[in-house]
Amino acid sequence: MEIRNIAIIAHVDHGKTTLLDAILRQTGSVNAKEDRERIMDSNDLEQEKGITILAKNTSVIYKDTRINVVDTPGHADFGGEVERVLSMTDCTLLLIDAFDGPMPQTRFVLGKSLELGHKPILVINKVDRDGARPGFSVDKSFDLFSDLGANDEQLDFPIIYASAKEGWAVTDLKDAPGKDISPLLDMILKHVPKIVPKDEEPLQFQVTSLGYNDYVGRIAVGKIYAGKIKRGMDVTMCRTNGTNSNYKISKIFGFQGLQRVEQDEMGSGDIAAIAGIPDVFIGDTVCDLGKPFPLPAIKVEEPTVSMFFLVNNSPFAGKEGKFVTTSKLKERLERELETNVALRLEETEDKDRFKVLGRGELHLSVLIETMRREGYELNVSRPEVIIKKNENGDKLEPYENLVMDIPDAYSGTIIAELNRRKGEMTVMDAHASGMTRVEYIIPTRGIIGFRGFFISETRGEGSMSSLFLRYDKFKGEMPGRKNGALISMDTGETTAYALWKAQERGDLFLGPQISVYSGMIIGVHSRENDLEVNPVREKKLTNVRASGSDEAIRLVPHKKLSLEQAIEFLDDDELLEVTPASLRLRKKHLDPNMRKRSGK
Repeated sequence: MEIRNIAIIAHVDHGKTTLLDAILRQTGSVNAKEDRERIMDSNDLEQEKGITILAKNTSVIYKDTRINVVDTPGHADFGGEVERVLSMTDCTLLLIDAFDGPMPQTRFVLGKSLELGHKPILVINKVDRDGARPGFSVDKSFDLFSDLGANDEQLDFPIIYASAKEGWAVTDLKDAPGKDISPLLDMILKHVPKIVPKDEEPLQFQVTSLGYNDYVGRIAVGKIYAGKIKRGMDVTMCRTNGTNSNYKISKIFGFQGLQRVEQDEMGSGDIAAIAGIPDVFIGDTVCDLGKPFPLPAIKVEEPTVSMFFLVNNSPFAGKEGKFVTTSKLKERLERELETNVALRLEETEDKDRFKVLGRGELHLSVLIETMRREGYELNVSRPEVIIKKNENGDKLEPYENLVMDIPDAYSGTIIAELNRRKGEMTVMDAHASGMTRVEYIIPTRGIIGFRGFFISETRGEGSMSSLFLRYDKFKGEMPGRKNGALISMDTGETTAYALWKAQERGDLFLGPQISVYSGMIIGVHSRENDLEVNPVREKKLTNVRASGSDEAIRLVPHKKLSLEQAIEFLDDDELLEVTPASLRLRKKHLDPNMRKRSGK
């Protein structure tokens, strides 16, 4: 059976996973029980957030050809996943939204694909959307290919127009709407290079992702570049650090639809999962016994943002989580390093504090949320950018390309805020739909904490995305949060009466009958300074009542922060306490006297 290996790449929300749903349904690769929206997003967080976090493999059979498909993340923070899996494939489906056109992450993933020599198939998705501009998207895509230095063959890309949600594709817009997705599948068979078998050569299997099974242990997923891999065979594993070890393959799995299917042997060109090597890592090469021919190590972009993960030392520590000690926190972070190639871990002088480096706020917040659901308690600090120095000793900081679509009515306040955050506008393009496309080059520090402001100022109607651009000259001090915090001065349960008085001072983050402690942040102050309030005070009761003197207690609905919003809110002297049941903002120093001393 012939084999084709492809990856679906695109900016976040352009419809990669939905297109894969259509391919799986068209080829009969899912049953009624498995069929749902975004079939490949198996992770709970992926389903809730509506984004792909982990790259995933599947395989479909079409016209007696096995098509191995990899669904990749679209968000820049998970670029480490994209870089790994693209090396397994021979071609890419580049998905572009017919309304948005190419976005920042499109440039990143397409650049990686072109570097590998892929000749992408351009899929203009959502052509049935109101305001769709397929011609604009094709022109902008061609410009992007040119900017990235594509050669003549890569510039001569085939184009497919599709509606992944409706499950159809056509080669010419005159034929829209189409009947099914088969024109795209036919294009894959025609355009994607056939696998040239290398079964007689020495085995080379490179690991690109890892899984775990309670029965067989660690599972390594990757591509067989040469040779054959068989169940029970002895192999030599070549590690990226230059050392070799010998092992026996206990199980081999192929991919079929959503299932892993056990195999006796698999040949070159195929994507497989193997078990039996307990300490295998991403980038390692599995070879024939005694014939080590390692493949080049997989290169991944360096982190740009760091956060401190600390053992929870609040007055409520240990009440809601299962894992609260330093050893458990360290063990969990070290385990994450095995599969999360874009993550780094540094120990600090304080044994209860670890510095975790990642690709962005979302990259780190997904790790925090995952740990929280596993039963961990911890404190996390405000995200900070990683500063470097050049050969002259000058400080350098990361810059990002920020692209936004803003309703015309709100563009003024957004532009003013970005200018305050030391961004430089590069593009401003008004569209007839009433939206303005604005592009900025801005220090990563300027984006931290900006998303919440953007969503509230545009009333949720705007969209924004950013992509790491380069390290450049440090821009100096950056203005922080405009407003101070409302801080609890006492420990106990909040009362409606006390909150009724406190809400005059700003916006609250919690309601009545919630346990709080001294130094915990309960809201945002309407002014720039921090303010201590007593949210647990009870109303004094006497037997004297004057007519009409009792006022009705009316509480304004409080603002409940998500994990990402809470991280964005943090200032340098604050922490976020994360437990399986709660998110609590707090000051680093709970004692008010210590806060005053450190403030000086």
